Amino acid sequence: MVLVCFVLDLCNLSPPLLKNLKQSLLHLANFYAVSSPSRCQSHSLINKIGLCYLFKHRTSLSHELKIGYIPRGNFNLRDFHHAVNNVPTDSFLPEINGSGSPRSFDVKLSSILSDQVLYSWGGKDIMSKVIVLSSCVPDNVDTELKLTLMDAADKCVSVEFVLFEQSSSHLGNFQENINSFMRSISDLDNFSFGTYLADSRVFHSLVKRWLQELKDDMEEPLQARFIFKSNLIGSLNQIYCSLSTSVCQIIDGFSACKACRCHGSVLDNRMKDKNVGASCPITGCDLEISDVNENSVQVGDKTVLFMPSFQSSMKQVSSPIEFTIIERVNLSSLSEGLIIGSSYFVSPTSACYEIETSDEMDRPELNAQIFQGICSVLHSMDQGLLCSSCCNVETMREAAFHCYYLLQPSDNGPMLLRRLAGSEEVLPMPDANRFLDSSVNKEIKNSIQASLLKMELRDYNPLIHERGFHQKLNLLVKESLQFG
Repeated sequence: MVLVCFVLDLCNLSPPLLKNLKQSLLHLANFYAVSSPSRCQSHSLINKIGLCYLFKHRTSLSHELKIGYIPRGNFNLRDFHHAVNNVPTDSFLPEINGSGSPRSFDVKLSSILSDQVLYSWGGKDIMSKVIVLSSCVPDNVDTELKLTLMDAADKCVSVEFVLFEQSSSHLGNFQENINSFMRSISDLDNFSFGTYLADSRVFHSLVKRWLQELKDDMEEPLQARFIFKSNLIGSLNQIYCSLSTSVCQIIDGFSACKACRCHGSVLDNRMKDKNVGASCPITGCDLEISDVNENSVQVGDKTVLFMPSFQSSMKQVSSPIEFTIIERVNLSSLSEGLIIGSSYFVSPTSACYEIETSDEMDRPELNAQIFQGICSVLHSMDQGLLCSSCCNVETMREAAFHCYYLLQPSDNGPMLLRRLAGSEEVLPMPDANRFLDSSVNKEIKNSIQASLLKMELRDYNPLIHERGFHQKLNLLVKESLQFG
């Protein structure tokens, strides 16, 4: 478990940059709210996100620290949104010193890394991380700050400084200041520094990286061993790998529920029976009618919002399902890891009454020829069609969010409809460059090639690759029959 405290440097974050950062923090909270930690058995989500911000007092002209959200108790999505939305947007005070670079500022880490703030938020065994977000290089790390950071390391606290680069003619000595600062922290193990462009893709990647640090169920990747029939090199006939998922499918909407007002926990479905009295899932105490909120919405497994009224929008979808073509997609650029759910064969149908045609060709024939023409042209260009729909084809229910699909052609055959992950569902790729960048020894490559050429080569036919389902089930039935 990692407790993450974000520190916004409001004096050096321009309004557009601050707006993007606030939006990123809201996205992080939303992701965390719908996460379901496998090792967390409580009825609520543990609070692990803190928020502070630095601003310059207009009277005393000194930098001050304000705490926006304290991570204590259970995570409250509504309160965190309120805290982020109320971060001041009028504190941007860019100051230019004599060298033409922004002045450095006091990060006030000693105030954050204290028993009154961060150290009082988590237990002794909880790892914590402070992430400072700014577009200005801080003061060089002095002796006092080094002692503060060394003490933080003893308490399992790390500090990361995230600097957003801004294009400006006034930043002549900017890189020099960065290099000087990095030299001053090079001997600190728990202090890291990174520079980023203020780009939408950067914000997206940062949110996903922060989410990985927060989630309890982000365990080590699965370990696997692949065994070959013949030796690859020498006496080795196996390789060891890590298995990582590339997407995390989000829910299609939010559901209405009843919740207790005392703890905001979802009441059991049996409470719908008026003959069964309601009780608090946390304390077990009986609840009066006034103690139950009828109009609540469940976000994920452990987050509940009280609403004035809420109606679930997940309705059953009737046929035909409508797909809107958005754009063409180069199939060579598409990662198979982004495909989720089941694939569907797509073939022309005779139910095409709205197609206008001449007397020379009937509607089904024209529809079939158009279908085959689309398939042929797309296949020749090695391209597919990106579609969107309000329907989740697997559940046949109307989704509150967009569902994206790929219409993939084949050579003189049916097309495939495959569900694609959206931006919210894509996970960061594992860092495998340190293994993949190295060149393969020629002797090893030749040995592997000789080993693979010994292996039979043929097109995949699922009919000759049985999983043993019938054999296993037949055996179970046979053993069951022995009992009469």
